[in-house]
Amino acid sequence: MNSKKEQRILAFVQIGKILKLWGTSAVYPGYSCGLTEDEYAAGMHIVETSYTYNGWFTSEEVRKMFYNWSEELTEEKLLAWTSPFTYALEPKTVAIICAGNIPMVGFHDILSVLVMGHRALIKLSSDDAILIPLVLKIAMKFDNSLENDCQFVSGKLVDFNAVIATGSNSSAVHFETYFGKYPHIIRKHRTSIAILDGSESEEQLHLLGKDIFDYFGLGCRNVTKVFIPEDFDLDRIFKALYSFKEIKNHNKYANNYDYNKAVWLLNKEDLLENGFIIFKQDSNFTSPVASLFYERYANMASLRQTLDSRENEIQCEVGNHGVPFGEAQKPSLNDYADQVNTLEFLSHLN
Repeated sequence: MNSKKEQRILAFVQIGKILKLWGTSAVYPGYSCGLTEDEYAAGMHIVETSYTYNGWFTSEEVRKMFYNWSEELTEEKLLAWTSPFTYALEPKTVAIICAGNIPMVGFHDILSVLVMGHRALIKLSSDDAILIPLVLKIAMKFDNSLENDCQFVSGKLVDFNAVIATGSNSSAVHFETYFGKYPHIIRKHRTSIAILDGSESEEQLHLLGKDIFDYFGLGCRNVTKVFIPEDFDLDRIFKALYSFKEIKNHNKYANNYDYNKAVWLLNKEDLLENGFIIFKQDSNFTSPVASLFYERYANMASLRQTLDSRENEIQCEVGNHGVPFGEAQKPSLNDYADQVNTLEFLSHLN
């Protein structure tokens, strides 16, 4: 293996170990983790206070993201992920425009660029401007070459060879205009759906709650629409989701719940609600925060035809024949956003 690649992978393996400690609120284990006690405490403090700069980033959600990443940042997984591709012999500078809807959402792109041997020119979202710098600063302790290969910018992007940009449908038009002449990955808005066939157990429906409520439903991998058979009893889902009721205690979530309920009631929409989530029958895929759209289907063949015609709106499908219930927000390294293989894209820059 290329010695620089080996050093880089080992650096992120060490990051994985630290993220697991922070993700489980573990006490300082000693310098064996690679951090001094003060450095470890400073990182834990960021986890505990991240909500002060983004009200959606509660310590629970940040720890959840850190822990999920720790499960992927192992030497075995990183080597298996990168081994099919050639490490860059002539590094290029890749501009990365990050979203900020959930904690660390841009980290996969940054990791991809760095483990392929390229340089990352990073423009963070103002909504997530602390967590990623924290992780990369620590990574530099274990691989000092990262200091030259990571640069954060707040203004105009200049001097780059390729672009990876994530944003809304409207911002994607802007990205295409400015970056279309460069090799690029430009992602638009997507959401995730669940398909129930009626055979689901109560435990599976409970796990569906994680797909709906993790990160307050703000991620593109969160389920915002459920397709159910014509004779499916919605009370089964309501009962299965009841244990997530404490989410209503989050002020920003509660405000969204109250606002959406008021607007829909004013418009005389038919709603089902239980105090913390609103069910609305709707043909759209993306439901507002604190709500879930549902749609009944007559047969799987016709549903499949509908979904295939709208595949560009869907990030992932949860269900017995798709992503397992409860796993939507636990993507593996090989689960690429918009099904575009980032490592393959980067390998073509060599």
